[in-house]
Amino acid sequence: MYKLNEEFFYEKLQELMNIDSTTGFYHPIQDYIESEIKKFGMVPETYHKGGIQTVIGGEGNTLLYTAHLDDIGLMVRKINSDGTLTVVKVGGLHEDSAIGENVKIYTRNNKVYTGCIQKVYSSVHVSEDDEYAQDLSWIKNVCVVLDEDVECPADVEKLGINVGDVIALDPRYTVSNGYIKSRFLDDKACAAVLLCIMKEVSEKKIKLNREVIAHFSVYEEIGHGTSVLPERVNDLVALDIACMGPRQTSHEKKVTILAQDTRFPYNYDLTTELYNTAKAAGIDAVLDIFTPHYGSDGDTSIVAGHDIRHAAIGQGTRNSHGYERNHIEGIRQLYALAMEFITG
Repeated sequence: MYKLNEEFFYEKLQELMNIDSTTGFYHPIQDYIESEIKKFGMVPETYHKGGIQTVIGGEGNTLLYTAHLDDIGLMVRKINSDGTLTVVKVGGLHEDSAIGENVKIYTRNNKVYTGCIQKVYSSVHVSEDDEYAQDLSWIKNVCVVLDEDVECPADVEKLGINVGDVIALDPRYTVSNGYIKSRFLDDKACAAVLLCIMKEVSEKKIKLNREVIAHFSVYEEIGHGTSVLPERVNDLVALDIACMGPRQTSHEKKVTILAQDTRFPYNYDLTTELYNTAKAAGIDAVLDIFTPHYGSDGDTSIVAGHDIRHAAIGQGTRNSHGYERNHIEGIRQLYALAMEFITG
């Protein structure tokens, strides 16, 4: 079974976490991936709308591994009379999982400001019970408070902050006893795994059983990450998180092969091939179904009309779209399956 280069994985994951990449704000992280691709002696190809890929190696019957670089986040919707910001979510960010988080606001004139997400009625001591406990709403009673001396819209506008500015949340990345805790493990942990695969193949000159493309999308969280693909792609396997819950078989120390998600089942033949590969190699894998709120870049390609087989695999992950948690063992199993599938 292929062994993950854990030192390299942690290094790349930390670097990815240090780059804010709310969906649509992709240039810094795409530039980073482009530089990594060149280090492996591979040739980067960018998409006009954003996104980047490279051929890892091999010939014929093309398989595309994709992981996404974009994160859920926020955007400025309105500057309020007291200098706070009303915001709108970008992707599936829920209010209750974001209250209290520190943020960065990126303006269109390349300035960056900090702030935090708070309730409008944020102080329990001076709020009526029904005010403090009311259902949270980005539009009605949640705001971003700037770490600046602002008290009115004019003060905010002088900073260059405007409607449509992107807001990124602090990931709060940390590792303890093999448990990796951070926002945006969906999907930067898988992007780091894909970089590990590229490093392994390039440095050890590993022979692949088919042509393999590494693809990094930047719009997965809003549903069109892999709507455009090279025509020669026959199979697509998305590397994405496997969400844990009371009805799920996914586990932090295992790799999951998705059988179905909210939209439809994954390709039966391709998922079977992945499952059989895992079992033959002694990889700890389970099958799972993710409903009612899950989709991957594999779905995007099918909906866009590509004649491909699609599948998805990923490490067991707690608290998806919140402060997420993985275990390094699940990452090891994901890496081993992804490598075995293109070499076995």
